[in-house]
Amino acid sequence: MSERPVLVAGLGCRRECSLEELLSLLDDTLAEHGSSTAELTALASSDHKVDEPGLQQLAAHLNLPIHFLPAEVLAGYHGRLSQTSAIAQRVTGSPGVAEASALALAERSSNRPARLWITKRKSPNATMAVARSDP
Repeated sequence: MSERPVLVAGLGCRRECSLEELLSLLDDTLAEHGSSTAELTALASSDHKVDEPGLQQLAAHLNLPIHFLPAEVLAGYHGRLSQTSAIAQRVTGSPGVAEASALALAERSSNRPARLWITKRKSPNATMAVARSDP
């Protein structure tokens, strides 16, 4: 039996972003790439979002673990991001939450290099990206 790729959705959002908005962004983006939330291994974000209800609700809804990573870890991925955000840098200490958290957790989960499979996508109040680490 072959091992599955590790697929991690990294997420960023404004305060009080709804479960519905996060789920819609995730579902729509994954569908555009011929995938679905069923293929995800985990969710990741900045530790600044640990108390964000929408992210907690999303993890529970999808029955996936969510990991909140510190800025020092996310900052190590600066050179691999498709785009950076001065706002994210100011608020979280990382120039990109969605992409950096996806890459960091995919590599930590698989102990292998990861790549951005889906670069940052936005809705009015949220961002998401998916990193992939192949077996």
